[in-house]
Amino acid sequence: MKKNNIPMRRCAACMESKPKSELIRIACYEGRLTVDLTGRAKGRGMYLCNDEECFEKAKKRKVIQRNFEADIPQSEIEKTFEELVHEG
Repeated sequence: MKKNNIPMRRCAACMESKPKSELIRIACYEGRLTVDLTGRAKGRGMYLCNDEECFEKAKKRKVIQRNFEADIPQSEIEKTFEELVHEG
């Protein structure tokens, strides 16, 4: 009998583990950030809860810069957070 495992991921802002489907993935590929709603975009990914509180925490704590260890321009990060607010 096979057990259905729900893939869990951790929000980079609040550090809570939740089912992957409840979180938003941000992908970084060749220095470009994308809000990955499909979960299949190329590159390294990180996850955030789908609420503005976590977006604010992520912004304050600079979790995008830390997670991707890349020189991502501040304008690119701002654009990504704006996209998150509109998607969420």
